[in-house]
Order: sequence, then structure tokens, then C-alpha cells
Amino acid sequence: MDVRKIVVLVEDVDAARTALHWALHNLIRYGDLITLLHVFPSSKSKSKNKARLLRLKGFQLALSFKDICSNFPNTNIEIVVTEGDQEGGKISAMVLEIGASVLVVGLHGQSFLYKLAMANENIGNQLNCRVLAIKQPPPLSPSATEASRAAAVAALDMSSSNTNYMDFSQIEIARLLVPEVHPPKIPYRICPNPSAIIWRSKSRRRSGC
Repeated sequence: MDVRKIVVLVEDVDAARTALHWALHNLIRYGDLITLLHVFPSSKSKSKNKARLLRLKGFQLALSFKDICSNFPNTNIEIVVTEGDQEGGKISAMVLEIGASVLVVGLHGQSFLYKLAMANENIGNQLNCRVLAIKQPPPLSPSATEASRAAAVAALDMSSSNTNYMDFSQIEIARLLVPEVHPPKIPYRICPNPSAIIWRSKSRRRSGC
């Protein structure tokens, strides 16, 4: 089985944590390599201490995402924290450098996916992998049942270099409720196996012999 490289974008928003939970339950399989990628904004000031502080906060945030994966044994986790722009250029470069087959992103109002689409006419070459954008589900009332918990997933296929637009296909993910089905009644057959041999104790003699 080929090892897949799955990049999960680490952001300090609920949608990013929901995206990681969804990927752990529905996407990631044994042997996959999960890269928790966090890109902190470049500091306008030339102070090295501020850049170090942003890097430290980003690493601590990535560690909190790694703790979410602790309940899933045999998961290969690596953390990448780097500095870059917030328009998606640095994220795209890191995804290409890692050689990811899937990018998992929490979809929210300030998501880099929207900015990347506005800044580039052809975003297929920017990511060159499948993108799963997980939308944060709305809060539920206390009376809501667990079966109604759902998350919307926008699946984008960026493998084609001709992709110059973003088509979000909303898919509702909910618990599958299967009605109870009783097994059908099978009529009794005298000889279930057509190749069975019926033995006779004595052979019959023909009349007139």
C-alpha cells in the first residue's frame, strides 16, 4: 500500500480543528503521513524577538493539533511551522515541496483558498493536489439528536492544470441510519446441492428378466 502524504492546515479557528477531526475519522488510514502545516504571518518589524514569538505560538498551536491525533494510534505525525504570506503563496509552495496528495483545510471567511482564487487565474498549478475544505457545522440546539450532526465538505480536484476556477460541491456528512432488515425466508429444498448423490440400498430388477 502506497504511503499518502496528507497536509492539514493548522489555524487557530474552530473550522481547522473540525477539519482535522473529520480527516482522522473519514480520510486518514494506516500508514499515511500527516503533516501539520502552520504558516505564521511575516512580521513588518525587523525585530527577531517578535518573529521568534510568532514561531513559538505557531508551534504550540501545532502541538495542540497533534494532541487531537493522540487518540488515533499508529498515526505518523510531523509538524512544519514556517513564516510566509497569508495570501496562500507560501502554503502552496510548502504543499508542493512536501509532495502532498491531499490538502485538508478548515473553510472559513478568511480562508486562504478565497484569496488564492482572487490572486491567481489558474490555481491548479498552485496546489496540484486534491483539496478537502471542511466547513464548520452550525451550532446545534440541546434538543437536536446526534444523527443530525453534520459537516459540509467541499471537495476540490486540483490535479488538473486546466483548473482555473473553484467549484465547491457541498456534501452533507451525517451518521448513516440503516433500517433493520430481517433476513428473507428461504424455502426448504429437499436436495439443496444439485450435485449430491442419493445412494440406494438395493438395485431394482427389471420385470421380465
